[in-house]
Amino acid sequence: MSPEVGSPAASSVSSNGADPLRMPDGALVAKRDAPLGGQAVLEGVMMRGVSTWSVAVRNPAGQIEISSDTMVPWARRHRIWRLPVIRGVVALAESMRIGFRALAISANAQLDEDEEGEAEEIGGWVWGLTIALSLAFAIGLFFVVPVGLTSLIKDQLGSAVLFWLVEGVLRTAIFIGYLVAISRLPDLRRFFEYHGAEHKTISCYEAEDQLLPARAKLYSRLHPRCGTSFLLIVMVVAIFVFAPLGLPAWYWLLATRILGIPLIAGISYEVIKWAGKNRRKRWVRAVMWPGLMLQNLTTREPDEEQLAVAIAALERVLEHETPGEAAASPIEIVA
Repeated sequence: MSPEVGSPAASSVSSNGADPLRMPDGALVAKRDAPLGGQAVLEGVMMRGVSTWSVAVRNPAGQIEISSDTMVPWARRHRIWRLPVIRGVVALAESMRIGFRALAISANAQLDEDEEGEAEEIGGWVWGLTIALSLAFAIGLFFVVPVGLTSLIKDQLGSAVLFWLVEGVLRTAIFIGYLVAISRLPDLRRFFEYHGAEHKTISCYEAEDQLLPARAKLYSRLHPRCGTSFLLIVMVVAIFVFAPLGLPAWYWLLATRILGIPLIAGISYEVIKWAGKNRRKRWVRAVMWPGLMLQNLTTREPDEEQLAVAIAALERVLEHETPGEAAASPIEIVA
């Protein structure tokens, strides 16, 4: 049993006697890793485990609505989906599918009733178009634009090494600039607060602390397995993946930047998976420090009501997955 709230033991150590680590923001994060993850949605949080995911949303009336569903991860269907690199691509594809479904649920929960008193819903084709446009925008901005701009000065560079180095630096700069820009949008502030609530709640669970808003708020809004850190790793890994290709014709440059995304994502997944399991080591935390700093842009400090929503989502998952089973699972999930 976890220490009682307010007790001396509860202030710094978890119930199993292992003191949590301190993140760069000075707050706590657990030493252990659990196959739990999630994301912020509109006025809520999606949490997922190994075989269950749930969405908790605070509706316009101030009540928490919870939806949940079960799943059979691809990694459990065939051994090939559990191989290194491949498992990362599969896990990310599953996360994207669940994430867009969760966003649809949260968006519909914010809609008013129509004239007949029935809840309005956003059509499936709208979300399909949204997904397609989102993916096209991300691929275009972070992969096509950098290689296109670098190609304009290819002759001046005169070196394949300089080309991929300039392209990689440009790609990373565009990514960081994009995060800085969206972090300044007032309309996204509550979304980022729910992102912070998701991280704090997962860390609270991983530390075997009580799932209460007063306890969860003690933990860091930065997490080693965050998708923001993962995306920064993608930008860096892409530099080394594309380097051996040299300077082929422009159409091959463009094709490789698009077709190479799954490989880059799979390798990046292995890196962040390894970092999450080795978070105790100081040099690992030092290497992950840039990604953690970027999380200051995509998370904000949540209030206790937002933490209550995140906890409600996680508790629904834990109703179907016991902590022991979750800890023993070989399936890894980006937080």
